[in-house]
Amino acid sequence: MNPKTSVSAAQTALSEKYIVPECFRHYDELIALQSTRNGGVSEGAYCSLNVGRNTLDGEEKVRENTRRLCTAAGIDPERMVFSDQVHGTEILCAEKPGHYRGYDALITDKKELYLCIFTADCYPLLIYDPRHKVTGAIHAGWRGSAGNIVIKTIEAMRMNFNSLPAECVAYIGTGISPGAYEVSREVAMEFPPDSRQRSTRSQDEEKYLLDLGMINYRQLLTSGIPPSNIERSALCSAGDSNLFFSYRRDQGITGRMVSLIGVRFSEHGQHE
Repeated sequence: MNPKTSVSAAQTALSEKYIVPECFRHYDELIALQSTRNGGVSEGAYCSLNVGRNTLDGEEKVRENTRRLCTAAGIDPERMVFSDQVHGTEILCAEKPGHYRGYDALITDKKELYLCIFTADCYPLLIYDPRHKVTGAIHAGWRGSAGNIVIKTIEAMRMNFNSLPAECVAYIGTGISPGAYEVSREVAMEFPPDSRQRSTRSQDEEKYLLDLGMINYRQLLTSGIPPSNIERSALCSAGDSNLFFSYRRDQGITGRMVSLIGVRFSEHGQHE
């Protein structure tokens, strides 16, 4: 295994509709991406590639956006696996495509299953075990991060599929950057002191800025994934409004991006 090292992660391939992490691009059998907000049919607050089913956007528009994204990526939307995420730490070992509820992490060793995580500020993480062709997708908001969802998911991959963390490759996708993520003291105290700092954005001394990206990066390291196998997005869902939806920036009325990962039955060459 010779994954490309890209820890700062501005080195991503960007199409209109999605970003392909650099760390996954040389695995010909793999589809892995994070969608942007561009290239769809939705309007207004959901403009334009909203793929979030739990929004007030029109169902037909969300379906068309999903179809467009899947067509661009070369996958069948009927092979997607997704859950109504609940900010918990339950993990689904997926055997077939479909819509589930209550899971914030998905893992599988089945081909042509595309594990999907929907976000609009929380962090999506995608994990690949190239030896066993095992994939994982994680939704990590502050509650899931406090519950060590990343560590639990990698352990589930080890227990279920014999994945060795040292051989896995991981991508921390775009979420809300620490400079834009102000939280209460109660939330901040759930995490180590060096992942939080007092906020100067507010006169409220009980507000902190929280670095969820760093928190989840450290969970990957704690699980045994080497730093050279981890890529981190340098973008911000709240700050890069031309590319991403943001629940906090848009005061809750916004769309969702999807981060997905799956192994194809046959190799079709590199992503274009």
